[in-house]
Amino acid sequence: MDWASQHARKRGAPFWKAFTTGKSQTLGGIPHDTYGMTTRSVHQYVLGIIRQLGLDESECTKLQTGGPDGDLGSNEIKISHDCTTAIVDGSGVLYDPQGIDRAELARLADARQMIQEFDTSKLSSDGFRVLVDDFQITLPDGTHVQDGLSFRNTFHVNPLAAADFFVPCGGRPESIDINNVGKLFDADGTARFKYVVEGANLFFTQDARLRLEKAGVHLFKDASANKGGVTSSSLEVLAALSLTDDEFGRLMCKQSDGSLPAFYQEYVAGVQNAIEANAAREFECLWNESKATGKS
Repeated sequence: MDWASQHARKRGAPFWKAFTTGKSQTLGGIPHDTYGMTTRSVHQYVLGIIRQLGLDESECTKLQTGGPDGDLGSNEIKISHDCTTAIVDGSGVLYDPQGIDRAELARLADARQMIQEFDTSKLSSDGFRVLVDDFQITLPDGTHVQDGLSFRNTFHVNPLAAADFFVPCGGRPESIDINNVGKLFDADGTARFKYVVEGANLFFTQDARLRLEKAGVHLFKDASANKGGVTSSSLEVLAALSLTDDEFGRLMCKQSDGSLPAFYQEYVAGVQNAIEANAAREFECLWNESKATGKS
């Protein structure tokens, strides 16, 4: 992003400052991961469900794909206050039905490290960590895991992957489609998740979404929930187009002493507030429309 913006500047493009977004702060960018821009909109949908149904976030269980090393995953850990029972990331699966130690998760999120760095002494007797390079593992309940890679790749449809909330913050597109969505239900037809808020793009196919909604799952799709990053980028472009090069350098760029201008800090806070407010309002519109029409 930095290179493209600077290349546009060298070639004389008049709007080089707005050529790319998510640039480094030295170039006046607003990094999405640093300020949790995408997560801020995603989590408003979680909070909206909690508010509408009178739930206590600290008592809600959650499965999360995308770990503490990533943008969405790390910020979801930092911003939430739930009882996370499972996290799946590039290194493997971390699971604890009693709730994964939040302080240890926060440590990994701050360091942007995968769950392979999790201190397993902080798991309960029912908890486990299975890494992708593990073989012939026996879980606390006696289940045999032949290889960790296959276990990781399919854990989102494993019977153990049951929680109040499922918040995908990473994973392959179309991980849940019409062919495997049935694995998200118990033998009696009960869905293993009550609420799904899609942080990651395209984790569910549309057919799979419809199947879950028909079963009574409250599901908010990616196009609604994760647009915080797009909002941040749009407002980054607005600042770039509104200010002269001199103003932009003084007001929006990290200074030579490493400090961030007061204007920049206030502007970023305003972007964060706008993202949260817009997401909360859109959630209410969708919720009220569904309630009024009886349609998902």
